[in-house]
Amino acid sequence: MFTRKFAEFVTQTSTADVPDTALDAARNGVIDTIGCALAGTSEPVSRIAARWIHENGSRGKATVWGRELSAGAADAAFANGISTHALDFDDSHPSVRGHASASLVPTAIAAAEIAGTSGKDILAAYAMGIEIAGKIGRAFGHGMVRGGWHPTAIVGALASTAVAARISGHDAETLQRAWGIAGSQLSGLVSNFGTMTKPFHAGHAARSGTVASWMAGAGLSANTTILEADGGVFSTYGAEGEALDVVAADLGENWEIVEPANYVKRWPCCYSNHRPIGALFRLIKNHGITAGEVDEVCVSFLPSGDSALVSRQPKTGLEGKFSIEYVVAALLLDGSLTLESFTDEMVMRPEAQALLAKVRRQTIPDEKHYTGLVGYNLVSVTTRRGRFETREDRTPGSPAWPLSDEDRNGKFIDCATPTLGEHGAAALLQIIGDCRNLPDIRMLAGATVPHEPRATSREQIAN
Repeated sequence: MFTRKFAEFVTQTSTADVPDTALDAARNGVIDTIGCALAGTSEPVSRIAARWIHENGSRGKATVWGRELSAGAADAAFANGISTHALDFDDSHPSVRGHASASLVPTAIAAAEIAGTSGKDILAAYAMGIEIAGKIGRAFGHGMVRGGWHPTAIVGALASTAVAARISGHDAETLQRAWGIAGSQLSGLVSNFGTMTKPFHAGHAARSGTVASWMAGAGLSANTTILEADGGVFSTYGAEGEALDVVAADLGENWEIVEPANYVKRWPCCYSNHRPIGALFRLIKNHGITAGEVDEVCVSFLPSGDSALVSRQPKTGLEGKFSIEYVVAALLLDGSLTLESFTDEMVMRPEAQALLAKVRRQTIPDEKHYTGLVGYNLVSVTTRRGRFETREDRTPGSPAWPLSDEDRNGKFIDCATPTLGEHGAAALLQIIGDCRNLPDIRMLAGATVPHEPRATSREQIAN
C-alpha cells in the first residue's frame, strides 16, 4: 500500500505541479553537487573509480564529469556519485540524516543523457527524489543509524531508483518492482566513515538505483510492497521514526527540498563538525584566542550527535574530516578550514597532533537521539586568560544560517576551476543557473568535461 502510494506520487506528478520554490532549490542543489564532484575528481577514490570504468565498465553515452570518459548510465552515475562525496563537501538533508544529492544528481543527469531529457524535467525529478528521500528518512528516524547503517547509502539507493524511474517514464507498478530490486542491493556501514568506502556508498547508491530502474523496465520481477512488507526495507533496517501513513500523506504537500531543505556545507568535512566550527569561529573572533594559549577545548554534543565523528586520533586527511579533535586543532592553528586543511600532511603536523589531546568531547543529557544537522552544541575554550564558552543552535548552511548566492557561486567556482579552468567553470555555472530552460541536459553534462582532455589510460588515471 505505501510502496504503491510513493510510486504513484513519483510517476503521476507532472513537472508543472512541482512548485517554483522546489525547482529553484533543485537548481541550487545541482550547482553545489556538480561543483563538489569536480573538486573531488582528483581524489584517489575518484581516480580508482575512473580506472575501474576504463578497464571494466560499460561503454555508453553518459558523461563521467571532469574527464574525457563516457560510460553507460549506471557506471557514470557510480563514478560521479563517488566524486561528489569524495571530499565530504556536498550537501546534507536533515530528514535523510545523510547526503541525498550525492546519489540523486548523478543518477538524474546520467539517465537524462540517455533519454535526452530537458533541464526543467531534471530539476523536477531531482526535487521528487529529495521528496522521497526525506519522507523515507523521516520514517526511518534514528533507527537505521543506531543499527550501524549509513542513510546516504540506504535512502540514497531508494531515492535514486525513484529518480531513474521518473526520467525513464516508468509507471507506478514498474517503480514498485524497481524498489523491490533496489531493496536487495541496499548496503553501507557507518564503520567505513573516514575511508574511501564512504564516498563509494554514494556511488553505489546511484548505480543501484539506475540498475534497479533499468531491470524493472526490462521486466524483472520483485516484491512490489518492499517498503512495508515483513522482511522488507523498514523492518530490516530498523525504522523507528514517523508512521508511514503520516509521511505518505505529506507527499508533495511540504516539499522536503524547500523545508527543511538541503544544508549546504561551508567547510569540507563531516556535518557533525559544523555547528561546533561555527561556535569556535565566534569565540576565536570575539576573544582573540590563539592556539598557544589554549589549555582545553570542550565540545558538548547531544546524544548520538557525534556518532559520525569516528576518528579521535586521525592520521590521514580522510580521518580528519570525521574528527572534531582535528577540526578544532586546525581551526586554532590556521584560522580557517579549506580543502587543503584535510591532507595527510596537514593532519600529521606535530602541532596539530599535539592539540588533539586538548580537545574533549562531552555528552549533553537528553532522552532523544540526534544527528549533526539538528539540535545544538556547547563549546568552551579554557585559556591562560580564562574560560570562554558559547552555545550554537543554528547549523551553518541551513535555512537558519544560509549561504548567500554569492557564497554558493563562489564555492562552485573554487571547486570547479582546478578541473575546468576559470572560463570553463564560469561557463558551466551559467549553464546550470539557466538549467530550467535547457532543452536537453546533454548541454550541461558536456560542459563538465575540461577543454584539455584528462588522462584515461590505466597508468595516467592511477597517478
